[in-house]
Amino acid sequence: MFSALLTAALAATAHAQADIPLSQPLQNILSHAQQGPLYTYPTDLTQGIVPKPFHSHNDYWRPIPFYSALSVGALSVEADVWLYNGTLHIGHEQGALTNERTFDHLYIQPILSVVNGGVKSHQSNKNPNSSFLTAPTRNGVYDTSGGQTLYLFVDVKTDGPTTFPYVVKALQPLRSAGYLTTYNGTAVTPGSVTVIGTGNTPLNQVQGVGNATHPRDYFFDGPIPTLGTTFSNITADVSPIASTDFVVQFGNVRNETFNATQMSLLESQVATAHAEGIMVRYWDQPGWPVTTRNAIWRILWDAGVDPLNVDDLQGAADYWQGDTF
Repeated sequence: MFSALLTAALAATAHAQADIPLSQPLQNILSHAQQGPLYTYPTDLTQGIVPKPFHSHNDYWRPIPFYSALSVGALSVEADVWLYNGTLHIGHEQGALTNERTFDHLYIQPILSVVNGGVKSHQSNKNPNSSFLTAPTRNGVYDTSGGQTLYLFVDVKTDGPTTFPYVVKALQPLRSAGYLTTYNGTAVTPGSVTVIGTGNTPLNQVQGVGNATHPRDYFFDGPIPTLGTTFSNITADVSPIASTDFVVQFGNVRNETFNATQMSLLESQVATAHAEGIMVRYWDQPGWPVTTRNAIWRILWDAGVDPLNVDDLQGAADYWQGDTF
């Protein structure tokens, strides 16, 4: 449990400070408290983790996909999927695919285990079965913000029209449990998880689908540069978040500022998207030097960019919490 680890870490830190030593009895209380029901919080898996508006880019590269992002509070994760023999495999390129690393194993089941109160192996999930409830809850993955959805970007790498129906099918465990954000042809109903197809996801398999009888529970990653022209008919009902390549739009930024032309383009694109209720994300930002990376994060955030695209999860989490952000 994250809370148990935090308790141990705090106890160890306090004990290491010679001016405020902890007594042995107090150390015993801290180290054994969560072995009983009094000090075990039922939904403490993400206790104390503050959700942060950044996107775990290429999340499957993390030491533990999904869970690494969860541990620092990322609101969005990304899975690249490849269809082979009816199975969706996870990886950045074909040479990295394995039989074991599938979309279901690395994302669907772990996410379900966190939010689903029916999974007995996780007693600290977000929607536990409880005699105190009059109706089932539909909380998200973060204990500090139960209403916050997790954005699950599914980057389709193989042929879109062929692959995407398998993505829709793979969502069935989350769909059956009622945890997906849906669109019924009129309005969007927020859920614990919001699925957004990107990459080769076919727009025609997303746009216009969804009615009261069969609500649509997946969305589309719109193209930021053309939201005001070619794709001006796309709304937040279809595309809650739109994305584009940072370098293609702004060039290779080698300093810590935007010039007037770059700033004008950024502000225009953000304004166009936000006017439709669409959030924006830029990927392929500079990752080094760190001072440039951090400065770009700040410029994008101040301009209203919604989920910041992040490759260094811990760096983003620490910077977010620092006084300089």
